[in-house]
Amino acid sequence: MTTQQPVILLAEDDDNDVFFMRRALLKAQIEFPLQLVHNGQQAVDYLNGDGEFSDRERHPLPSILFLDLKMPFLDGFEVLSWIGSQASLKEIPVVVLTSSAEERDRRKAAELGAKGYFVKPPKPETLKEMLQFVHEPNH
Repeated sequence: MTTQQPVILLAEDDDNDVFFMRRALLKAQIEFPLQLVHNGQQAVDYLNGDGEFSDRERHPLPSILFLDLKMPFLDGFEVLSWIGSQASLKEIPVVVLTSSAEERDRRKAAELGAKGYFVKPPKPETLKEMLQFVHEPNH
């Protein structure tokens, strides 16, 4: 049996924030493959294995999802709500990575099942803390 390397899915529509995420991962020496989607609908399509994301060899289910809240088509809250309705995806930890420091957004994300909530840009130490969820056993 082969053990698959953990995969990170980043749902982020801002190229600058993608750059900062890649840089923070590098500085934190986190070398997991990074899959990228640019809006909430693509995040749902990726997780569902729809369309361009149907090849699970190229687009494996992620070990963790970093999710922006303010994205086109579906926002992060809608993606979180959808994930919560999918029995097969409930074990994937979702960490919100957003520019919003609003307490009401933090509460809503937690109510919808987010494991963590961090304000951008991510720091290497923050990423290491977030990735603790990847190593939790899925029972």
